[in-house]
Amino acid sequence: MYRLLLTLLGVIAMTLSAGAGLVTPSQMGTGALLLTTSEPGKYVEAPRVATDFDITVTGPIARTRVTQKFRNPTNGWIEGTYVFPLSEKAAVDTLKMVIGDRVIVGDIKERQEAKQIYEEAKAKGQKAALLDQERANVFTNQVANIGPGETIVIQIEYQEAVAQSGGIFSLRVPTVVAPRYVPDPKVVLSENAQYYTVRDSIPDRDRITPPVLDPRKSVPVNPLTLTVHLNPGFALGEVTSSFHDVTAEAAPEGGKVIALARSEFADRDFELTWTPAQGAAPEIGLFSERVNGTDYALAYVTPPAATTNEKRMPRDVVFVIDNSGSMGGPSMSQAKASLLYALGRLDPADRFNVIRFDDTMDILFPDTVTANRDNVETAKNFVGRLEASGGTEMIPPLRAALRDARPDDEGTLRQVVFITDGAIANEQEMFDILSAMRGRSRVFMVGIGSAPNSYLMTRAAELGRGSYAMIGEGGQVEDRMRELFAKLENPAVTNLKARFDQTSAEVTPAMLPDIYQGEPVLFLMKMPERKGSLTLTAKIAGRDWQVSLPLAKAEPGAGIAKLWARRKIDDAEVAQTMGTITPGEADKRILALALEHHLVSRVSSLVAVDKTPSRQPGEKLSRADIPLNLPAGWDYDKVFGKEQAPDILQRDAKLDVTLIAMNKTPVSHDANAVKTVDLPQTATPSELLMLLGALLSLLAILFALLSRRARLA
Repeated sequence: MYRLLLTLLGVIAMTLSAGAGLVTPSQMGTGALLLTTSEPGKYVEAPRVATDFDITVTGPIARTRVTQKFRNPTNGWIEGTYVFPLSEKAAVDTLKMVIGDRVIVGDIKERQEAKQIYEEAKAKGQKAALLDQERANVFTNQVANIGPGETIVIQIEYQEAVAQSGGIFSLRVPTVVAPRYVPDPKVVLSENAQYYTVRDSIPDRDRITPPVLDPRKSVPVNPLTLTVHLNPGFALGEVTSSFHDVTAEAAPEGGKVIALARSEFADRDFELTWTPAQGAAPEIGLFSERVNGTDYALAYVTPPAATTNEKRMPRDVVFVIDNSGSMGGPSMSQAKASLLYALGRLDPADRFNVIRFDDTMDILFPDTVTANRDNVETAKNFVGRLEASGGTEMIPPLRAALRDARPDDEGTLRQVVFITDGAIANEQEMFDILSAMRGRSRVFMVGIGSAPNSYLMTRAAELGRGSYAMIGEGGQVEDRMRELFAKLENPAVTNLKARFDQTSAEVTPAMLPDIYQGEPVLFLMKMPERKGSLTLTAKIAGRDWQVSLPLAKAEPGAGIAKLWARRKIDDAEVAQTMGTITPGEADKRILALALEHHLVSRVSSLVAVDKTPSRQPGEKLSRADIPLNLPAGWDYDKVFGKEQAPDILQRDAKLDVTLIAMNKTPVSHDANAVKTVDLPQTATPSELLMLLGALLSLLAILFALLSRRARLA
């Protein structure tokens, strides 16, 4: 008994201590960002990073080159680790390390093999770069053996399909990984009730929680430049940058060149939208590419709008709103405005409910209620009182929203509208719940803020057979919510099927989605030979719809094979979530696709090694995690809690810091104090957890002493 209790207390103590101890201090002072080392009282100056995006849009495909400059400002050797975002749709296929006039091209390897190659090169003093995928939209770049005062340039390239909805084409470029809420591991009893184990749904927590700067005490880091060469294949109408000031010039070959008007910092997503000139909007697009004797094709078709005079079906709508700490500031205002708009669009024949959550949860009504004036007014008052605080426990409200009290009510549409920034690390838990509980519900995601988790939004909408909208600032609320409700209130294109003349053709996505008003059907194909036709059939407002595309008429495209492989990787992930294949089978499929098409995935990485050693044996190598900016508009105290740590280092000198922006523009500031900055916990109660951990440790020691006395007796 003593042993069992002692083991349990020890496990709980370690678990709580681990959850509370995810804190890596980084100091800001004298114009330099100082990071702690393993030696008490010793610090190392952090590497600088600057980022440039060069994007070429050709028809429906965007090819992006990301250039990251790492500079070591110290007189010692540094290994820099940088966590950064890319599009969740990115097919990443290239890694280059530039050292002076030499270019080392990375190779694709199974992830563990790539890690071993990197570590061996690092130990030998060779310069090396390792690119890993942590999530579909979160990557880690490690660069080893950056010499004193040295700059290393890393280039990453990827392609993705351009987004389209309602006749508007768009490209979204994430620039900063928002701090994620990381739930603590759980102590669970084994199935046979014989022992306790620690279950951690986020085993890579240390790889997705880089240090984050407090914007009140430090200048921004990571200067950003960006250029888009826009050649969409049709005459352009309006071109708009949603969140950044840009310049636009006509390109000699047609289209436009759009660039940031000035150097910015990586603290918010970049979004570019464009529309065709009047009458130039394509309803059908078909592009092809031949690689290694195999044809690949990309097709998109915009179904006609439903024309029906039938009274729309009544709806059960469950609204879920996130009011956790990461939603503080403008995000909370945007979320509340979005929900108030949605409540105002309800029809008296509809039923609805509202759920709010942080690390607690409230459900407004016991069940969905009719959308009469009194109930809607009660809901509006409830929403108006919401304030942002606490952690982001998203699983309980998702379960509550999907719990259907009327599973057999086929005369009513059941919809869940989830409003959040998605700042969580346990996305897969969300996907598993959606797969298991979605029933007849359709899930619509509303991404809020300057750096929403677009991977969560798009995958949850796909699994939930719904759609999603992104709201980056208050001025977008009404337009984006109006677009979303046009989809909620109108019949979807359902029972969508694709049929090829060639039986050996492979189409992706494997699970063709429901399509909503204004959304195109977009899929990719692989076939031995581009001949015959592709036929799409579907139901629109209860009526049959069909269209055929002759494959011989496809226009030439580039990068389609890699997009096909990237989407097939997504299919394997979805199949694993749906339980149609095992995790082992999914890993095999993903690895085979990644190695064949030279793509980064969660089981494959790109690694580049300079064969010539640069750091000599005996010279010390220090690791530094490069800090990130807090996303624009976020409230630091709402996310991390009030800072308790005092200043731990004071300096008298005034020094300037120059950030190595791509345009060489210096940015300087004065500072004379070093502050602590904690790793993201999204307002987790770390002090309480540490106290509980300490008390349980003392209890464990006490029981150990009692056990010893019992044995001596």
